[in-house]
Amino acid sequence: MKRQTHIPRRTFLRGLGTSLALPFLESTLPLRAASGGAGAVAPRRLAFVFIPNGANMADWTPQAEGTQFELPYILEPLQSVREDLLVLSGLTHDKARPNGDGAGDHARSSATFLTAAQARKTDGADIEVGTSVDQVAAQRVGNRTRFRSLELGSDRSKLSGNCDSGYSCAYSFNISWQTPTTPMPPEVDPRQVFERLFSNGNRAENAESVARRQLFQKSILDLVLEDARRLQSGLGYTDRRKLDEYLTAVRELEQRIERAEHFARALPEVEKPTGIPDTYQDHLRILFDLLTLAFQTDTTRIASFMLAHDGSNRPYPWLGVPEGHHDLSHHGNDEAKKEKIAKINRFHLEQFAHFIGKLKSVPEGDGTLLDNCMIVYGGAISDGNRHNHDDLPVLLAGGGRGTIQTGRHVRYPRNTPMANLFLSLLDRMDAPVDRFGDSTGRLNGLTT
Repeated sequence: MKRQTHIPRRTFLRGLGTSLALPFLESTLPLRAASGGAGAVAPRRLAFVFIPNGANMADWTPQAEGTQFELPYILEPLQSVREDLLVLSGLTHDKARPNGDGAGDHARSSATFLTAAQARKTDGADIEVGTSVDQVAAQRVGNRTRFRSLELGSDRSKLSGNCDSGYSCAYSFNISWQTPTTPMPPEVDPRQVFERLFSNGNRAENAESVARRQLFQKSILDLVLEDARRLQSGLGYTDRRKLDEYLTAVRELEQRIERAEHFARALPEVEKPTGIPDTYQDHLRILFDLLTLAFQTDTTRIASFMLAHDGSNRPYPWLGVPEGHHDLSHHGNDEAKKEKIAKINRFHLEQFAHFIGKLKSVPEGDGTLLDNCMIVYGGAISDGNRHNHDDLPVLLAGGGRGTIQTGRHVRYPRNTPMANLFLSLLDRMDAPVDRFGDSTGRLNGLTT
């Protein structure tokens, strides 16, 4: 019987301007683990997905607490992954409240979501809020991966100007902050994300690689084919299958990006950045799939994703919602408008459900990739009509490598800081801090 070769975890498939990290394979485990002894375990990953303009909370919040709860209308798309979720009710972002600063709740919502800090009210260059939780984790464990963190979004970032009642656009369009004064703008172009994840970092080689692939209509995989064949010859059956599935996923994603670029070029009268799909749903799903690959290959362990900036007035005509999202969020208790808000909220959850399903479909170690993730989904506004920042819409998906008991609805006392959740997640990422934002302690209830 052929002996399977042990492969270092940091092995890459390489070609001109190309570097593909490997997914988690049995061959990358220490030899003692492969023979049944104690060995390496899969790393934990941490991601935050931001939704704008609040939610129709009557259609969001389960009535029952504990394990015997039913998913309401907005959360129904998550039914197939219900047992992999925590619904967390009662969490609050006090620093998104005015606290003497007047109007500007949408800007504060985005700025406070991951910082739990009060944004300085300014539309000038003197912006300041706080270091975000994802970047606190990246500062401590980001050196273990190729990229410290990954920032994604559907709206191009703005770093200046007045976007909300005297607040800089930098607050509205960024949720990740490397320092209190330095936002981390999200990447919105799937092509740029793809090239970043799978290039070798050499700009000259990468440019030649892209030009050659476009000229000869080649896949990025064609450039690493020889390396891949050499690697597969030393793998066992299970790892060969995993590698084939991974390479197929990379190619399918590459083809989807190419199709998006084709349709973008087919509309010369419309200013459309290369690589951004023609539809909002395709845009979000491709970015979610890229994030799945980034986690699967341990290219990064930390990410943030803005589905849209707070205050976004995007219409959703394909849902029967031609009105702008922000305009509708000021519903004035009009039931027809609240129903449309719920449709938008459900649409965002459908895209999130796609992402969680993808994570769950990837085997890793003794479980799945999702088992080793902690994915926070939500925002810093509850009811968009009242602009309140308590009892927020918050989900936590993934088991945190056995440290989170999912499949429950947990309700916390009024005004429990969202920052308490962040402290607990940082502990699990081996990046503990004594205090974060307006935290008052670790969040109980993630395990029973």
